[in-house]
Amino acid sequence: MQIALVLHNLLRWAVLIFGVWSVFNAVKGIITKQPFTKSDDRTNLLFMIFCDVQLLIGLLLYFGNDWFARLRAGGDVLKNASTRFYALEHLTLMLFAWVLVHVARVIVKKGSMESKHKKALIIFGLTLFIILASIPWPFRTGIGRPLFRGFN
Repeated sequence: MQIALVLHNLLRWAVLIFGVWSVFNAVKGIITKQPFTKSDDRTNLLFMIFCDVQLLIGLLLYFGNDWFARLRAGGDVLKNASTRFYALEHLTLMLFAWVLVHVARVIVKKGSMESKHKKALIIFGLTLFIILASIPWPFRTGIGRPLFRGFN
């Protein structure tokens, strides 16, 4: 499980890099009125792929660390901010972000050339916001984790 945890932590950075890159490309495309390119599409695809891999490792950690069992057992899981975050909030928000990134890919691909950057900005921007809000950053009291877990 320790290897999965380190991988999950490291892949977070790939998700964030490609998420920011996708949003940046969308903003740049809107401002400069450039057409949606293969490079834009590839960046969005990599954002989605890293989200997919991150989800698989996250589910392995979720079920391997008994978060689901704790949630099903009830008790004080929802009363404690830390256990509630990992047993329910983190999973729910990240699953929602994962769905959004897939919806964004479909909507952007099917959109007209003039609207692709705008649609990408809105949906990938919302996805990135949800991901950023769902990460247990070190400054978050009670749930914070190191920036590079396993390397400290």
